[in-house]
Amino acid sequence: MHRLANRIANTSAPGQRNGERYLEPAWDIALLFPAQGAWSEEDYLNLDTNQLVEFSHGHIEVLEMPSRRHQLIVFFLARWLFDFLAARALGTVLFAPYRVRLWAGKIREPDIVFVSNAKADRMHEQYSDGADLIIEVVSGDHQHDLIHKRREYAEAGIPEYWIVDPEVETITVLRLADGRYAEHGVFRRGDHANSPSLLGLALPVSETFDAGRAVVSSS
Repeated sequence: MHRLANRIANTSAPGQRNGERYLEPAWDIALLFPAQGAWSEEDYLNLDTNQLVEFSHGHIEVLEMPSRRHQLIVFFLARWLFDFLAARALGTVLFAPYRVRLWAGKIREPDIVFVSNAKADRMHEQYSDGADLIIEVVSGDHQHDLIHKRREYAEAGIPEYWIVDPEVETITVLRLADGRYAEHGVFRRGDHANSPSLLGLALPVSETFDAGRAVVSSS
């Protein structure tokens, strides 16, 4: 059992409310975790949660839970990219929650991550040291994906970064050049987004955003 889990298990006493067991007291459990600014990478990687949580220099950042539209678009993109890569045996594609370590003290959880076979040794069970391609579907705070993560991914040397924005229905493909991102293209409905590194990839923009409106039939 991980260190934090041990601390919780050894401190929390079971109680009962309305016939249901619970751990008591909840506030004492929260106090067992490090204060903001005092988290280590080990503490973060040992955090067992189904919530999207990122790590930045001793702080944890809890992300908003993705919307239905966001999830459907991510699923469409991951499936499309997986089919393209599998047919060519180019590498591995994963989707959140899977962590990417940008540098010591900075770990993000991108929506979609591609790691080529040439860099497969960088992939670990809990995280990958860098990636070849990262895709983020914009939600919540637009500046997070459009400004902050754009700067961070460039600093980390991620060769390619796609920003998928459902509000304006654009896919911006960025390529790394001299340590900064340059626009490879901004693709809209009717276009096919293509990659500067994955030759032959042609993602239909209209189908991508239509996927976010899909209605699942029970029949």
